[in-house]
Amino acid sequence: MSLISLISDEQPLTIVVGSGGVGKTTLAASLGVLSARSGRDTLVMTFDPSLRLKDALGVGDDAKLREVKVDFDAPGSLYASLLDARRTFDRLVERYAPDEESRKRILENRFYQHLSGALGGILEYMAVERLFEVAAEDHYKQVILDTPPTRQALDFLEAPARIVGFLDSGALKVALKPWFDEAGKLKMASRWGLLGKKAERFLDEVVGLDLLRDMAEFFQAFAPLFEGFRERARSVEGLLSSPRTRFIVVSGPGEERIPDTLFFARRLEQAGFHLGPIIVNRVHPRFQVEGGASSSDPGHPTGWDLLTWLGDRDRRGLAELATLVSREQPVIDVPLLPGEPTDLPSLESLGRLVEERLAEWQRVVGRRS
Repeated sequence: MSLISLISDEQPLTIVVGSGGVGKTTLAASLGVLSARSGRDTLVMTFDPSLRLKDALGVGDDAKLREVKVDFDAPGSLYASLLDARRTFDRLVERYAPDEESRKRILENRFYQHLSGALGGILEYMAVERLFEVAAEDHYKQVILDTPPTRQALDFLEAPARIVGFLDSGALKVALKPWFDEAGKLKMASRWGLLGKKAERFLDEVVGLDLLRDMAEFFQAFAPLFEGFRERARSVEGLLSSPRTRFIVVSGPGEERIPDTLFFARRLEQAGFHLGPIIVNRVHPRFQVEGGASSSDPGHPTGWDLLTWLGDRDRRGLAELATLVSREQPVIDVPLLPGEPTDLPSLESLGRLVEERLAEWQRVVGRRS
């Protein structure tokens, strides 16, 4: 079995995924601290809407605008970036619009102003664009991407294919047709006479002609940028499936977490992505209850009863999960800590602990081989 490292020159992009409330952001931040400590210039970025990474690394809202250097004395530099979908979309338009007039038409379009900040899926699309920018700039030896909970993370992984599918769809070709004349009237209204006017009134009542005009104007103005969207989406598809990209699945303890963890791990493998360790986080210690610590009344358990039950539950979950994945698949447990890491030293300690648990897993598997 080849040696697996949490931080590796062979895999400069690490993507941390999993369900909500399992500590993904904290673990992503700890890996970033570990990477910078090892001498790599490192970027930890997130498109988790909760933006917990801001607190974990002690950066302000400036990180929504640019990569912000974390105040950390280490051989490598540590930076944090918080994805803001609206700002990323605006920057994209400003960078790739063919001229000033096109840029202004898009940014001032009312449909665009709604689309860039509120429409479902835009966050994931912009995360794809931002990841492309970071990879193309090649400023960092290690990039660690923290993702939102499972469903949105899957949306992110599928976003490049959806972008390409939309740009190649018949719906876009229809949207790009010149539906309105220079006066802002539906062309079919003048060509079809009374029937056209009825259709115009119907659309105005149901959808609103102003909205349809804004949409038509947006697609016309945005058309020169579509090819670039397609090319960048293809590039990100290749980046995500590259052997140089590794996914780390983070799970909570307990048997009830196993289906979600297996679902995500198998989806990643089926899509051709490269799966790293599965980290079962916040595992309760296993206590041995002695003497009168345990309650004899099942309806009134003691604190020791609860701790014993939690420890046993988590151990059963770990054992079962290990039997359901490949023998070569690392499954490591990280114990529940007395307090959540809230500063750089405690984040580094967590990273070291994860590193030690992975090394221990490899020693145990090596002895079995």
